[in-house]
Amino acid sequence: MSEINSFSDYASKYNTNVDYSYLFGGMQTPSTGSAFNLSDYAAIKNGSYGKLLKAYYAKQDAEKASSGGDTVQKSTLMKSGADALKKSADALNNDELWEKKKIKKKDEKTGEEIEVEDYDWEAITKAVKSFVEDYNDVVEQAGDSNSKDVLRNAVWMTGITESNENMLSKIGITVGKGNKLELDEEALKKADISSFKTLFTGHNSFADKVSMKANSISNAAARSSGTYKSNGTYNNSLSELVSKKVDEEV
Repeated sequence: MSEINSFSDYASKYNTNVDYSYLFGGMQTPSTGSAFNLSDYAAIKNGSYGKLLKAYYAKQDAEKASSGGDTVQKSTLMKSGADALKKSADALNNDELWEKKKIKKKDEKTGEEIEVEDYDWEAITKAVKSFVEDYNDVVEQAGDSNSKDVLRNAVWMTGITESNENMLSKIGITVGKGNKLELDEEALKKADISSFKTLFTGHNSFADKVSMKANSISNAAARSSGTYKSNGTYNNSLSELVSKKVDEEV
């Protein structure tokens, strides 16, 4: 807070049309009943009044800054989470991930290390896990948002996921409680590669659509300063919004 040396400085920054007599309670002059006397004048003259005002407003500013900082932090986290989801969705839409590569494996019979041409299932599993984790983070963070744009795009994203639920189940991904994704790694490793490519590669694929929605959520979060409650909660959960009440709730 910048230094303020006179009452006029406060008047320019704060609403001074306020009764501050409570700050000097008990200082009435018995003979006249006036709420302001020579004691008040002395307090102003020696600087006590100004110091008291300064301390009062410093506390007020600190409380506002604390509340605002919390809002900015949550908005930043929402944007960061959405950016991470976009990145992981784009990684799944990278053709290189779905190309066969020369991979070293141990022969099950001899135990010797051999080189074979196969899909890099370790990299694929890692990419899918990152996507699922980032997706769930965004769903959870969006549930704490009061921003209509953030919520609307998050609801649309979960709708896209719901429409691909059958295909997702073929690679070990199911939609669980609160619209979050659950991954069965064993089922993933047994899935047909064509199911992955259908879901994650190309324009207008599931991964492409989620990437676009994640970008929209990120942009909405950047615009949403002041749209999160100071305690980080939102009255309605995202799952409630999805249940055919989006236009009413959002």
